[in-house]
Amino acid sequence: MTRRARCIVFSLLFAASCGGSSDEAAGSEAQPVVNVQTAVVTAAPFTETLGAIGTVAPRPGHVAALGALQPARITRVFVAAGQRVTEGQPLVELDQAPFRAVTQSAEATLANAERTFERAQRLAAEGIVPRKEADQAAADLAKARSEAVAARRTEQLSIIRAPIAGVVTRVNASLGATADVAQPLVEVADPRAVDVILGVSSGEASRIHAGATVRLSAGQNAAGEPLGVGHVADVGGTVDTVNRSVSVRVQAPTTRRPLRIAETVFADIEVAVHPNAIVVPIDALVPDGEELKVFVVDATGVAHERKVVVGGRTEKVAEITSGLSAGERVVTYGAYGLTDSAKVAPLQPAATKGKP
Repeated sequence: MTRRARCIVFSLLFAASCGGSSDEAAGSEAQPVVNVQTAVVTAAPFTETLGAIGTVAPRPGHVAALGALQPARITRVFVAAGQRVTEGQPLVELDQAPFRAVTQSAEATLANAERTFERAQRLAAEGIVPRKEADQAAADLAKARSEAVAARRTEQLSIIRAPIAGVVTRVNASLGATADVAQPLVEVADPRAVDVILGVSSGEASRIHAGATVRLSAGQNAAGEPLGVGHVADVGGTVDTVNRSVSVRVQAPTTRRPLRIAETVFADIEVAVHPNAIVVPIDALVPDGEELKVFVVDATGVAHERKVVVGGRTEKVAEITSGLSAGERVVTYGAYGLTDSAKVAPLQPAATKGKP
């Protein structure tokens, strides 16, 4: 091969080699594009809420705890917990014999006192006995009448009856047992007059004020059946010694369905309104250890990781107190798994179909 031919071959090989290296470098520098959804950061009013779990309880003045006036054997139990009753309906009956005996004795004493009084009055009028004996007879008669009335009333109350129409919420009476005067035998409540009693910490209680709007849901979280809107009636002034919580009473006069006593309810309590808050969709937040971050998309379509501080949040949006400004664009769907400085592009409608 001539010298010139060798130079031509070398030149071709060198060119081919350089061309391959350029293609490989270009391929290694190519960056994949990630399809995401984005949203613009806005400044808008944000209502801060506080979540709490509570139970439905009878309103004070609309519940009656009924017990025995004196120890006696329980002979009949007419009702069970959960049963509806009418005013005056029998609930529990105590052994009638001792009560009837007391009543008969009191009535006999009264009859004797009436005869003694009439005789003393007649003899005093005739001057046979001193007036003080007639006065004593009058006092004894008044006492006998009082005791007779009390005995009749006690006998009537030996059959415990519902003082109001409502629902039996508790029954502690056992057939044949002796009633303890210190313990209620049965409790009746008006199911139309109930409140929701929430338990919150002392710090949370300090942020809640009477009249605050409360959104109620059935169950233990906001995802339960919506029940309606109520308002805080009062915030307790003491801490419960057992569970170390403060009671918050919520009244909800109108709900989508009647509330049941002892039902579990979740409450979203409005505690503050921030008129010009920085707000982003909740999907934009990405956990980063114990902190949170978002991905901010610049004008060239590159997503940059940025730490943020979250104030409050709802089911759909979060308030950002530090890290973002209104007008910036953040990644929402697709933020999880995204890396810093990734190239992003908006998802096409066909690609987002069926996506949350």
